[in-house]
Amino acid sequence: MSGPWAQAINRTAQLLRDNTAKIIRMEGITPNTAPRTLFSFRTPEELKQYVVGSDTDLGGNSTARLDHHPDGYGRFWGEMRLDVKAGLEGKLRPGYAGFRNKSRPTLFGQIYDDLSLYKYLALRVRAAGDPPTRNSYFVNIQTDGPVQTDLWQHRLYFEKEGEWEDIFIPISDFVLTNQGDLVQRQVKMMSEKIRTIGVSILGGKSGTQGRYELGIQSIRALNEEPESATDVAST
Repeated sequence: MSGPWAQAINRTAQLLRDNTAKIIRMEGITPNTAPRTLFSFRTPEELKQYVVGSDTDLGGNSTARLDHHPDGYGRFWGEMRLDVKAGLEGKLRPGYAGFRNKSRPTLFGQIYDDLSLYKYLALRVRAAGDPPTRNSYFVNIQTDGPVQTDLWQHRLYFEKEGEWEDIFIPISDFVLTNQGDLVQRQVKMMSEKIRTIGVSILGGKSGTQGRYELGIQSIRALNEEPESATDVAST
């Protein structure tokens, strides 16, 4: 058996195994707040759980790919462009590309990530591509909120030039946006029901175009204070 139905059954079995393990460990009584890897990009199989998109879906010309590098990481890359297809000038906002994890349905409903007991989202990343594009990346979180177009966003700041680094983002610092615009009336994130996490490059916001590339190994949730790693709260 293959396809979406088989995937849903596999996720259901994994959910049952995880919940059984939690009961055995009595996590319902003592919550587990140990560092947790949410998503990994180290193998071709792991990359199948992500979906990629760009402004080409609406008539733009930016390109986007997420593929596996032999050294064991994901490579998100393409060309950021601010022009649009003929006849669409002034009718849309071009200049974006991104990826996120796919929705994870089971026989009992969706799988969500509960980050309510964590302080930081940590990304192991490396910025490459044309230098102007490196300041246009954002981390995006979608919750199980009532408005499906809502996204919680935070800019991804880099300190190292072309080197791997761990970037720590306080979860409380994410801001609510809708279709790329800041929502004036901010509300608390529903961090106990995280549907998707992803990264986007928004050249349209900064007027930036060119060749972009982001290496990514993992997305984690943790509580310890970052020391040598980059804490964007102090940037």
